[in-house]
Amino acid sequence: MKALALGSYTEAKYHPFAGVDHEFEQVFAGELEVQSSEDYGLLNKDTLSEYKLVIAYTEFSDVKISLQHSSALLSYVAGGGGLLVVHNGISLQRNQELGVMLGGYFTHHPEYTSLHLSIPVPEHPIMQGIGDFVIQDEPYYFEMQPHFETTILAEYPHDGAMRPAAWCHEFGLGRVVYLMPGHHLPSFSVEPFRQMIKQGGLWAAALL
Repeated sequence: MKALALGSYTEAKYHPFAGVDHEFEQVFAGELEVQSSEDYGLLNKDTLSEYKLVIAYTEFSDVKISLQHSSALLSYVAGGGGLLVVHNGISLQRNQELGVMLGGYFTHHPEYTSLHLSIPVPEHPIMQGIGDFVIQDEPYYFEMQPHFETTILAEYPHDGAMRPAAWCHEFGLGRVVYLMPGHHLPSFSVEPFRQMIKQGGLWAAALL
């Protein structure tokens, strides 16, 4: 079984995909064969039918994905595909229709810092075996989509409030998972986060 990971190699202003792609390959080794690319043209019905999971580590950009490609991704997930979105992958929100599917909208982030992640639903399949942990990363702030049911998997205190750091939900027949950490390569050396990536991806792909 295969997964398609999308990121930016050549025009990455903040989050280069080089190196991160190999982390995804290692995390899913033995479970899913991860094929990495920056080609949004792969978001078409025929190509996506080959994959159990799409992983988004896409770079922030003001340029929207073509309607053809965003529609293919929407149809893929709604039809039963899995979508795992990591850190800057939330940039898919630049297409309004994809932002709705993600369940939350990134607004800004304060400075990189030490974050204490707590787990409100340790019984969820994605979070089993994962306790509270600390990670050095960017504290993303979100506005969650109104009238949209999602499960908060992890949260962190910042500036006097508890803020979502990971969530998941069904979308049509498919599943979507968002994980906030992942700013740069050192983030992927934190074992609880690696476990969240693996279990989150397998849950999204309906393999867990």
